[in-house]
Amino acid sequence: MIKVSRFNGTKFVINCEWIETVEATPDTVLTMMNGKKYVVSESVDDILAKVIEYKQKAGFANRIINVQSENDDK
Repeated sequence: MIKVSRFNGTKFVINCEWIETVEATPDTVLTMMNGKKYVVSESVDDILAKVIEYKQKAGFANRIINVQSENDDK
């Protein structure tokens, strides 16, 4: 979950796992996987930074992924 702001200053929290696209139109529009859209005051770069920070805290970003075809768990 990340905290974002509406243009009137109110803050709310969204599940960043559900963000499908982030675009500047020039306002930042978050489109969720269910089709709902949110216009927020943060920039696209700010949203990306918040999502990366969330994923790092949750342990997603620093995981080592085995891309080899054989299992290396010995």
